[in-house]
Amino acid sequence: MTMVCLNDFEEYARQHLSKATWDYYEAGADDCCTRDDNLQAYKRIRLRPRVLRDVSINDTRTSVLGMEISFPVGIAPTAFHCLAWHEGELATPRATETVNTCYIASTYSTCSVEEIAAAAPNGYRWFQLYLYRDRKLSEQIVRRVEALGYKALVLTVDVPYTGKRRSDIRNQFKLPPHLMVKNFERMFQEQAGSQEEYGIPANTLDPSISWKDVCWLQSLSRLPIIIKGILTKEDAELAVEHGVQGIIVSNHGGRQLDGVPATIDCLPEIMDAVQGRVEVYMDGGIRTGNDVLKAIALGAKCVFIGRPAIWGLAYKGEEGVREILQILHDEFRLSMALSGCRNVAEINRNLIQFSRL
Repeated sequence: MTMVCLNDFEEYARQHLSKATWDYYEAGADDCCTRDDNLQAYKRIRLRPRVLRDVSINDTRTSVLGMEISFPVGIAPTAFHCLAWHEGELATPRATETVNTCYIASTYSTCSVEEIAAAAPNGYRWFQLYLYRDRKLSEQIVRRVEALGYKALVLTVDVPYTGKRRSDIRNQFKLPPHLMVKNFERMFQEQAGSQEEYGIPANTLDPSISWKDVCWLQSLSRLPIIIKGILTKEDAELAVEHGVQGIIVSNHGGRQLDGVPATIDCLPEIMDAVQGRVEVYMDGGIRTGNDVLKAIALGAKCVFIGRPAIWGLAYKGEEGVREILQILHDEFRLSMALSGCRNVAEINRNLIQFSRL
């Protein structure tokens, strides 16, 4: 089968993953309205191309936190890559290292932060962090990733509790016995036999998380802090006031609070609030190079893909993820050229027309 677009990889994964695994990756919260709207929102946005601009040479490079990457697409933190491919999170960062873009390692990886760093020693990677009731768990992993050369902490702030994902409840989703959340290996032995939620004991996440914990994290580490899960101008303003280095506009792939807007629809409000004081990224619903172009035009410095990376893994491991990124890169370059943009700096809101439909 010739893989032409990301939808081809999605169909392959649908056919080849087990039902419980497919359902886990595909799940949204409740009625999945937000999950689906993340994709549909891009179709409501039209482009205003410029012509006769000499696009014989165009440059897709950009930078995030001062690091140059080949194009403005990275890999979002997603859990349990070993469910999709036997090498799991060893394969994913090798692909991003080859393509020269950013990989955000998930706390809920089936490989440890040490194994990930060893798999792609020259790769550019950030680490996605949750805060737990036992702060020592969070503190220990921050110390580990800082020592290993991870370049930023991505604090996920939209999960004081896990959203209701109906298919996981129906399937009684659990990691198979041969897999675990490797970053916490041997850390929960005293709670063996307790009720489990996505590979760790239930009620481990701390619902009391607040802005003061951002200050605590800053006291703990000199790494840049990026807040993931912001959807409003009010929280964007607070993030800037608390001295973070970046914001990821994210609704957790529609897996947390159903009924919130698509991330691309939240982006203009947040860009207007931030006014260039910190870098703004986004995830959710990116499936084509056209989508990437629209997000960058609305102000995102970089976008991150979640489910498509999993589909690439399911197809052919590291090579599959690389193919996903290459397709997006080629599509983005073409959309740029057809819009009259010769480099990423020329992409701006003048390119965007919102549909009245």
